[in-house]
Amino acid sequence: MTTLISFIILLGVLIFVHEFGHFLVARISGVGVLKFSLGFGPKIVSKKVGETEYALSWIPLGGFVKLLGESGNEELSPEDEKRSFCKQAVWKRILIVSAGPVFNFLLAILIFFIVYMYGLPNLTAVVGELQKEGAAAEAGMMNGDKIISINGQKIVFWEEVKSAIAQSEGKNVDFIIERNAEKKHLLIKPKLSKTKNIFGEEESGYLIGVSPSGDMLTERKNPRDAITVSLSKTWEISKLTVISVIKIIEGVISPRTLGGPIFIAQVAGAQVKEGIIPFILFMAILSINLGVINLFPIPVLDGGHIFFYLIEIVTRREISMKVKEISQQIGFAVLLMLMLFVIFIDIERLNIKFINDIMKMFK
Repeated sequence: MTTLISFIILLGVLIFVHEFGHFLVARISGVGVLKFSLGFGPKIVSKKVGETEYALSWIPLGGFVKLLGESGNEELSPEDEKRSFCKQAVWKRILIVSAGPVFNFLLAILIFFIVYMYGLPNLTAVVGELQKEGAAAEAGMMNGDKIISINGQKIVFWEEVKSAIAQSEGKNVDFIIERNAEKKHLLIKPKLSKTKNIFGEEESGYLIGVSPSGDMLTERKNPRDAITVSLSKTWEISKLTVISVIKIIEGVISPRTLGGPIFIAQVAGAQVKEGIIPFILFMAILSINLGVINLFPIPVLDGGHIFFYLIEIVTRREISMKVKEISQQIGFAVLLMLMLFVIFIDIERLNIKFINDIMKMFK
């Protein structure tokens, strides 16, 4: 039950934020909004306020905002034509369509900002195990040493140690450590070594043969640092999402690493058991993923609409409705196949024997 409730909350928030972006910018732009729906299919409940119908529907795998004159073939009064979506300047249509993904990014930035202000447990810069033939051990570093600074930069947390070593590019690194209330200088030259990144690809890495002790300290950031890190983290995850998709297309990553609604529900349930902070951080990551994926130039997605509008800007003429409809049908078919694929993967991950036997028939 916890898993189901956390999944509904997670999906509900992400869908609401995405569609609210379209809704709000459309309203600000003076475009009429006929319907705001969370979910698809038959309605659970609906209420009309002014010209807008607000609805909650049974299939919770998305939502939509229906705009006045969106189809382009409606008969409208001269007054309504001014508020029609298809009669707006192309830049205004791009703003309305891109608002959904933008609001997903803003949600993630807000979550990160609040969490970094509240504080997160982080590894301290206290040395744990050392490799016997590692650069740190050879330079005289010992278990329990507290790293105070690296190349003149103050160090508090272990992430800062990793970053400073990476920036050295294999050159000598000046450490100041504290041992038994005494400060010592150590000059350490990192040893280049072959490591594997998160995609399993081999690359060179800036290693000194030392690991953290495991001591934790709550890290709280001031508002300026919190917003800076929040923007950086959102950009980092966005970039990683795009790279992951490219790596799947290239065959570097197996498409079986993808997760569908069942997998997301399982992770959401596990995160909520860990506490509210892990749960909302997971929500932030998913919100970024949703924002990035919706910007892909696939018909039906926001990115597909933006792609058509950019073509319109270049060619200075609108793409025919027939071309749009055919493209959207193809795009919908592709997304449906992808959804079925990830659901199959989710079911396979459940590792239930009779389901596995059935799944073997499709391999």
